[in-house]
Amino acid sequence: MAELKVEIEAGEAGFAADRLARIDAHFQRYVDDGRLPGWLVAIARDGRIVHLTTYGQRDVEAGAPVEVDTLFRIYSMTKPITSVAAMMLYEEGAFELKDPVAAFIPSFADTKVFRSGSAVNPVLEPQTEPMRIWHLLTHTSGLTYGFHHATPVDAMYRAGGFEWGNPPGEDLAQICERFAAFPLLFQPGSEWNYGVSTDVLGRVVEVASGMSLDAFFQERIFDPLGMTDTAFVAKDLDRLAALYIPAPGTRLATRMDAMGDAAKTKPDYLSGGGGLVSSAGDYHRFATMLLNGGSLDGVRLLGTRTVDYMSQNHLPGRADLEAFGRPLFAETSFAGVGFGLGFSVVQDNIDNKVLSSIGEFAWGGAASTAFWVDPAEEITTLFMTQLLPSSTHPIRPQLKQLVYQALVD
Repeated sequence: MAELKVEIEAGEAGFAADRLARIDAHFQRYVDDGRLPGWLVAIARDGRIVHLTTYGQRDVEAGAPVEVDTLFRIYSMTKPITSVAAMMLYEEGAFELKDPVAAFIPSFADTKVFRSGSAVNPVLEPQTEPMRIWHLLTHTSGLTYGFHHATPVDAMYRAGGFEWGNPPGEDLAQICERFAAFPLLFQPGSEWNYGVSTDVLGRVVEVASGMSLDAFFQERIFDPLGMTDTAFVAKDLDRLAALYIPAPGTRLATRMDAMGDAAKTKPDYLSGGGGLVSSAGDYHRFATMLLNGGSLDGVRLLGTRTVDYMSQNHLPGRADLEAFGRPLFAETSFAGVGFGLGFSVVQDNIDNKVLSSIGEFAWGGAASTAFWVDPAEEITTLFMTQLLPSSTHPIRPQLKQLVYQALVD
């Protein structure tokens, strides 16, 4: 387990200790009134932890507290790890960003694009622009999620068994064949839509590397970084947090074992978009590697220019998500925020209306986990909890304003 502990005093790191305490007081109320089961927050500057707090329960019913080594389903915080894996292969010349996805998964060459109609009677058209690797990294591929409930294509995913889960007994290669059979929501590169793009990217990693996704992660990322807790299954069930959802009407956190128990057994389908279980210590190491420009403790995963390139806005015309995306949920604020190769990127914090830094890159998970890396201030922040979905409470913008108000250097 990657050890997590406070390593530097607040004042020495440019924070006011009394102002950092506001973070804890604010989020304690979420637990005290029943909206969250419990949480962990870890803030670091220049890689050193300056603020580390846990509060509440990882398992309310068992009375087990959140601890620094608690294991969490990180869901879509898997995506940055898959994106790093892909860019490691890119650095080795395994593909170019403009390469068609069909060069690795041939069935995507035949995927049609939804134009109009309904889920049962769609009007489709051919791709005018092939789906390319960079489209997967930026969520401009035309792929979607069944849980959006926003378009007829989303309904097709749900009818195929893809909402908050997937058909049992099928591996990543088989699932990607299913995705290729659904129509795309739009022509690749023409819009932004959150979907299974990073899952398909995970299959590209498999094909390009000749390794299964879990083996690539373990050999090329987790072992080198000392991320001993992170896997497609909980490595220690005693440390695994329970999963909760808001109860209808009251929005009080209510246990959801039907989904939560999936983390207890290794899946057939290795989801590069949402399948990992991790600890705060492990993810802190991953975030610090990114802050350091691709290296940690003498181990280099990516070149400095690659990390810088990934953390710039790659949306066409440098548009923000408000203009270019389909705002379906609260994974990130859309105004003033672009999207890079695996992360959201703040390009205008005034438009965003949240205290932050330009160039900050981030993402979160469906169970309300979140992280960001701020190269300008040399800050990484990590918030771990287990409440699905992430749109339930405005945790991410609140956390951000509370972290930045505590800076006084």
